[in-house]
Amino acid sequence: MDTSNSHEIIASEITPLIPAKGSKKPKTPLPKLQIGILITLQLAEPIASTSIFPYINQLIRELGITGGDDAAVGYYAGMIESLFFVGQALTVLRWARLSDRIGRKPVLVIGLSGICITMLCFGLSTTFWGLVISRCVCGFLNGNAVVMKTMMGELTDSTNMAQGFALIPIVWSIGSFLGPLMGGTLARPQDHWPVLFSGSFWRNYPYFLPCAVAAFLLVLAIVTMSIFLEETLSTKRRTKFTSTTVGVSSSPDRESLAQKSMANTSLRSLLTPSVVIPIANYAMLSFLDVSFRVLLPLFFSTPTNLGGLGFDPATIGSWMALFGITDGVFQAFFFARIVDWIGPKRLFCVSVSCYAPLMAMFAIMSWILRARGEVDHAITFALLCQLAIVITWDMAYGTIFLYITASAPTNNVLGAINGLGQTSAAVARAVGPAFTTSLFAVSKEYNLLGGNAVFVILIVLAGGLRWLASQLPDEVRDRDE
Repeated sequence: MDTSNSHEIIASEITPLIPAKGSKKPKTPLPKLQIGILITLQLAEPIASTSIFPYINQLIRELGITGGDDAAVGYYAGMIESLFFVGQALTVLRWARLSDRIGRKPVLVIGLSGICITMLCFGLSTTFWGLVISRCVCGFLNGNAVVMKTMMGELTDSTNMAQGFALIPIVWSIGSFLGPLMGGTLARPQDHWPVLFSGSFWRNYPYFLPCAVAAFLLVLAIVTMSIFLEETLSTKRRTKFTSTTVGVSSSPDRESLAQKSMANTSLRSLLTPSVVIPIANYAMLSFLDVSFRVLLPLFFSTPTNLGGLGFDPATIGSWMALFGITDGVFQAFFFARIVDWIGPKRLFCVSVSCYAPLMAMFAIMSWILRARGEVDHAITFALLCQLAIVITWDMAYGTIFLYITASAPTNNVLGAINGLGQTSAAVARAVGPAFTTSLFAVSKEYNLLGGNAVFVILIVLAGGLRWLASQLPDEVRDRDE
């Protein structure tokens, strides 16, 4: 009797057909080149969108539409910041569905080109309605965020998805560092560098330079994408890319069948609890986050007699840049490890619980300023504490992206799922700035709760997000099952 064969038979019989639940699959290496190009494209968008934050409040004042009432600046600044998301909410789902049919790259070209042109128009606008139209059109043409998240989902699998999606908030953080720094530094160049920018053009259009630099970066992004980025949609990508892309079938027949199935899938059939709950969390997260993002420069620029810090655009840009780069570095080195350590649901719950202290820091800084009478080291320490809280809060984004991507029943509806999520987020972001800045203005104008009513209301809403977070599944579904 062959003993070696008998040992093999015994080993085969005692080997479980289904792997143990606690066992982990080895991580698939990320396709570094393609993801590197994708995050480079993502970097251009936050730079363009956040570069207006340091000077938008001053621009509103200079247009004269507030009649010299500094407390009313928030109404108009919030309106302009909201209009981009209004336009995006109306069209982003259509862009997502279109990318499922014609490919991801064509939609990205349209979106990046639209941002580029409208940024130039924004810099050349000398009326409030000119600013309104340019921001609306920018939102209408922009389906980039949803397409990029879909591409990230197609470039990763269940073993490396946390690593891939961790890069999205990192890139936004870096963009949020470079954008405000660029906007605050380059705004009104005739004041900073009168020798180089002494012409009448710069006096008539003092905020064109940061918009022009942002547009130039977008042009570079379009050229880079056109040359180097590969298509990830199964029916549109080249054979070479098909064979090297992680976790994607190379069978043309199966791809065509899947694409046909996608075309016949109604959006209503996708609205299952496993899809709706992560999207609801994403929408509420987006509302609260954009509210904080618009409150930060508004609080910085508000005069000290109204409870703000009275910073100039350059100082605002520097502080927002510090927030962005510190957040980005932390996310880059620690996010994926923390997800593996404590799990996605627990991390999301911890992150969203940080919103209450985040808002409380605004009220604390107003109290410190009233007590001490000037912006000194105590305010600096409070800002650094707020920065630490922001870092924890921002980990919620990378976590909820994991849930939304994993909620797609098949990859061929991933674009539609991301489109639903981005539409919900865009609606929330459209409402958020106008609601929050108006509430800020009312709080200061009528001294509601000592001027802090806006922060109290947002803390109450954050309690709703914490409840939604508890409804998420304990584990992210394995997309490869």
